[in-house]
Amino acid sequence: MSEYSLYGFSESGNSYKVALMLKLIGADWEPIFVDFGKGATREKQFRDTNVMGEVPVLVHHKSEGDFTLSQSGAILTYLAKRSGKFGGADEMEDLEILRWILFDNHKLTGYTASARFMRTFMGKADEPETKFMHARALSAFKVLDAHLDGRKWVVLDRPTIADISLCGYLFWPDHMGISWDQYPNIKSWLENIQAIEEWSPSEELLPSALAG
Repeated sequence: MSEYSLYGFSESGNSYKVALMLKLIGADWEPIFVDFGKGATREKQFRDTNVMGEVPVLVHHKSEGDFTLSQSGAILTYLAKRSGKFGGADEMEDLEILRWILFDNHKLTGYTASARFMRTFMGKADEPETKFMHARALSAFKVLDAHLDGRKWVVLDRPTIADISLCGYLFWPDHMGISWDQYPNIKSWLENIQAIEEWSPSEELLPSALAG
């Protein structure tokens, strides 16, 4: 058995954040497919694992028993602390990393994921709710793009879990109907992430909920 099991699927940017982190730290892990399209996250068996009914869910198979954790920000923090990689060097750096993870979860991923789902997978691009979420996502992109001006990474002079969290949904710009040419600092930053040794796209790390 692998040390970690990750429940998710490749179209989930939140699952991808954790899968990418596991890959980058060289963890011993295996993906467990969650068939979101067929309602797997609503089934009792999955809800017993995560009452929130969401992916990702990470299970750490420890000698004293399994430890289960959900929410990508919490999982990334856990893995950073355990591995000693992609975290801060002190409390202040950790708090700055947390600040950007919270921004991501609330503003960037919060709106990007919902707008993408409605636009690309539900075919409701012209619905008022989709347009609202899309506009809010664009506002978050402007904040991130401005912050990245003159910076290679979001917080430190090296990549951290803040970068891993924020990039999770941004490798599918076509799903949002945008071009990163509109946000040149984000474009350069994403290229920096792709240049990290062992970086892989979501489709190479997790099974697809659309396959078959």
